[in-house]
Amino acid sequence: MKYQNQESIVSHLRLKTSPRHNLGDVVFKYTTMIFALIVLSLILLMGYEMYQDSKPSILKFGWSFLTGTTWDPVQEEYGALPFIFGTLVSSAIALVIALPLSIGIAIFLSELAPPRLERPLSFLIELLAGIPSIVYGLWGIFVLVPWIRTSIEPFFSRHLGFLPIFHGAPYGFGMLAAGLILSIMVLPIIASISRDVLKSVPQTQREASLGLGATKWQSIRLILKDAKSGILGATLLGLGRAIGETMAVTMVIGNRPTISYSLFDPGYTMASVIANEFTEATSSMYISALIEIALLLFVMTIIVNMLARILVWSVTRSTR
Repeated sequence: MKYQNQESIVSHLRLKTSPRHNLGDVVFKYTTMIFALIVLSLILLMGYEMYQDSKPSILKFGWSFLTGTTWDPVQEEYGALPFIFGTLVSSAIALVIALPLSIGIAIFLSELAPPRLERPLSFLIELLAGIPSIVYGLWGIFVLVPWIRTSIEPFFSRHLGFLPIFHGAPYGFGMLAAGLILSIMVLPIIASISRDVLKSVPQTQREASLGLGATKWQSIRLILKDAKSGILGATLLGLGRAIGETMAVTMVIGNRPTISYSLFDPGYTMASVIANEFTEATSSMYISALIEIALLLFVMTIIVNMLARILVWSVTRSTR
């Protein structure tokens, strides 16, 4: 016999699988690790460069930059609060509209739709995420904004005009238009990830609930309870897309650096002010203030996406 006892077999296997005898595996491992570190280094480098370039604005304005409402390049007075407000409000409107629609689509595709209908619908929904934002912006200018100006805003003003959020002239361009177009853009992201999260719930849970006499709706409610962390993660990923969206929002929001409680009034977002004014910035302080806004947007987007990935990972990990 080649091997006389179990110990010799184990020692032979260890020798065969020793890293010294698998140089290709070692090279592949460290090469891929270098690639991952390059991505991390790029993120850190971007953050560092933006911090360095925004230092003049940070040193001059300090925390008042986040709370100031004046944006006057002539007098070199810069406050980012109108842009932070516009970013958060437009993103919140988008989530309020897109979240229930996305969850309904995900439930239908994962639990109710027949296979012959699920595949083409899933493809079409994911196709929406690949449409360039400039196309959404042009559609918003020529289709969405006129419809809002002639139908939606007059309707809300006539029936709910006593509320501050529906008070004002029907411009068409404004926070409501930005929220609506963002909701269309984040819907495929939330719907696709939520569908995958629902599908990751073990089939045994569905069979167990139905076997105990639960209705289809009761079974779906149990599945939603198990998948709520993943759906929240998908929502945060959609929020990250909404916060960072630039061209489509810039084309329909009106671009006015004011804080207004009315959804009919024009507004501004952090991404929009950078896109609109960076080429017009003539002074070093003006450029530094815009870069500081970019740094704030960069940090917000990273935090939101990190939280979303952690939540989605926690759901998929628990089902393994």
